[in-house]
Amino acid sequence: MPFQKGNKLGASKRLNRPLDKGVIAFRGYEGQKEKLKTVPDWQERFRQFAEELINESQSD
Repeated sequence: MPFQKGNKLGASKRLNRPLDKGVIAFRGYEGQKEKLKTVPDWQERFRQFAEELINESQSD
């Protein structure tokens, strides 16, 4: 049975900023995908790293 809207037991977002509807995708080396999934909170850490790369390239 699905949760009703407004239910307090549903999942909640822990993000400070909204996510883009499009995805960022790249081809990694063999085995990286599986190893990356074992890293705790890897998606948020990857977003922060991408932001650092963007800021670094804009300061040039």
